[in-house]
Amino acid sequence: MEEISVITAVHHPLRRRIVDHLLLHETAQVGTLARALDAQVGSISHHLRMLQRADVVEQVDDPSGDRRTSWWRLSRRSLTWSSRDFDDSPADAYLAREAERLNVRHQLERLQQWHKTSRTTDVEGFTTDTLAWATPEELMDLSRRLSSTLDEWRSSIDRADGRQRMPVFFFAHGFPTEV
Repeated sequence: MEEISVITAVHHPLRRRIVDHLLLHETAQVGTLARALDAQVGSISHHLRMLQRADVVEQVDDPSGDRRTSWWRLSRRSLTWSSRDFDDSPADAYLAREAERLNVRHQLERLQQWHKTSRTTDVEGFTTDTLAWATPEELMDLSRRLSSTLDEWRSSIDRADGRQRMPVFFFAHGFPTEV
């Protein structure tokens, strides 16, 4: 079970963008993050420290050996939780539900942005959905399998092969429903 402090740390809007940037670029300097995210260096540093306290990011050595700059990377690649994990604490359950709401909003905003700009690009996205019967344990197994498949797919990409790539966002939800 994730700690509520980790969940709330990541689901601040700017921190989420920092995490997304580091997920794509692996490491980044504070100044680079500030420029990429159109934020002040001091603000980025503050939010990196908040993420560091939650064990989401860690400071790393400057690849060039210059000790005057601050470089960061993710110390973990994913979070998985349910607000039900916090049923014994109403305050934490509220925070977990709010983080779930912010996460869904983030995902839908990205999807809406894609639909606004998809006609101006030659690259197609995709959508997929299905219905099936499953126990709660089988649904959790599906979650683990999807995460494993995504991790395997991500690590199979050779970013040094000289091919032009773009950031790709994928999200899926699995939940009980009625037909």
